[in-house]
Amino acid sequence: MKKYTFYFIVGSQHLYGEETLKEVNAHAETMADGFNSDASIPCTVKYLPCVTTSKGIEEAIAGANNDPSCAGVITWMHTFSPSKMWIAGLSKLMKPYLHLNTQFNRDVPWNSIDMDFMNLNQSAHGDREHGYITARMGIKRTVIAGHWENEEFRQQIGVWMRAAVGVFESRKTRVLRISDNMRSVAVTDGDKVEAQMKFGWEIEHYGVGDIIAELEKVTDAEVDALMAEYAEKYTLATDNTDAVRYQAKEEIAIEKFMKAHDFTAFHTNFEDLQGLKQLPGLASQDLMAKGYGFGAEGDWKVAALTRVLKAMSSDMNGGTAFMEDYTYHFEPGNEMIMGAHMLEVCPTIAQTKPEIKVYPLGIGDREDPARLVFKSKPGKAIVVSLVDMGDGLRMIVNDIECVEQENEMPNLPVSAVLWKPIPSLKVSAEAWIYAGGAHHSVLSYDVTAEMMRYFADMLGIEFVHIGKDTEINSFRKELELNDLIRRLK
Repeated sequence: MKKYTFYFIVGSQHLYGEETLKEVNAHAETMADGFNSDASIPCTVKYLPCVTTSKGIEEAIAGANNDPSCAGVITWMHTFSPSKMWIAGLSKLMKPYLHLNTQFNRDVPWNSIDMDFMNLNQSAHGDREHGYITARMGIKRTVIAGHWENEEFRQQIGVWMRAAVGVFESRKTRVLRISDNMRSVAVTDGDKVEAQMKFGWEIEHYGVGDIIAELEKVTDAEVDALMAEYAEKYTLATDNTDAVRYQAKEEIAIEKFMKAHDFTAFHTNFEDLQGLKQLPGLASQDLMAKGYGFGAEGDWKVAALTRVLKAMSSDMNGGTAFMEDYTYHFEPGNEMIMGAHMLEVCPTIAQTKPEIKVYPLGIGDREDPARLVFKSKPGKAIVVSLVDMGDGLRMIVNDIECVEQENEMPNLPVSAVLWKPIPSLKVSAEAWIYAGGAHHSVLSYDVTAEMMRYFADMLGIEFVHIGKDTEINSFRKELELNDLIRRLK
């Protein structure tokens, strides 16, 4: 995550003299060093000398826009920085924007405070001047107030940074569509032009034949090398090594094709396999473990979203996976959802070492595919769905508690997750369905609802959250208001 930089632009003016500006710069540099040494702030904060003119502000923001490693801009008004001089620069800002309302000293120095101190430490009203111009200009931004050394303050910066990294990677996401989406399914379809306009996702279709052509070039030596990787990461629990080797060939072919065309996510479709002997199962799972996004049945939205959440949490180890609501457990007082898929759940969420197994699939009319089978870890997580409402995109996030999977499922060879939706299965399911949430989602133990709210805010996407305080009637009113606002835009 340290490869992503955030420009720290501190505002002041020449009214106070050069000595004051030197102290402003010293304070800003100390703060940047403090941020960079804190593990809760995952990315790199790049200190810039304080800006005091319209030209200087414009140059600093242009530098951020043009820096390919810059994922966002952080501003702070150490002293009073007249906001008219920010207009030219802010009007050109193209990166996510965080406004810190803080000050260098924590406490008022009651016995020594004088006019020199007052001239230097003016964030309490300097940031309000800056806040006015951003509000007047309608600029999307996040505001965090507090002391810069406070643990909670820094953690919130870290959460915002991860969302900004999501936006950064979203704008570079290219989804390989291997065939189209599953026939007659509504929720996996959508407006790909709107998705590219909002998220930056480039969603490109290629035929299954393009992958087959690549597969035919795969050598035995390449398969042997990948089989050796499988042996290190997974337990081979099948005698059908031919099926496993075929999955390896599919993985090699798909990854080569994605690398050649700069794709970072992909989907498959069991209804359109053409000359493929197996639906990619193990192949898709291992590619997700490498950081690629994936969606089943032609779901390009969830493929891109999986990639984005993986990028946001790339230095974390909880795990992020393509997911599907599979079936309910309605035991009174112990209601749960079992999430799974017929083949493709990412092994980064596994509690136990994944096993490679080969079983019949029942759909797709092909050979029995190899897949990873495992139980998922317990812990707090979220599930995220992105749906196209016709006049805009809606992001739905539900907080969940994943629980220990105590029972075996000898006749269902899939990787599964058991979770208790928050606040309850009844309220969660009703809210999800009222919101139009899809059956496909992204499950993450690392990414939080707060990160996704920031992400949606940065991109101007409707966001709804199902959590501990959700009440159905209030939630429905929120949806109605959101529908009205979206249609008026």
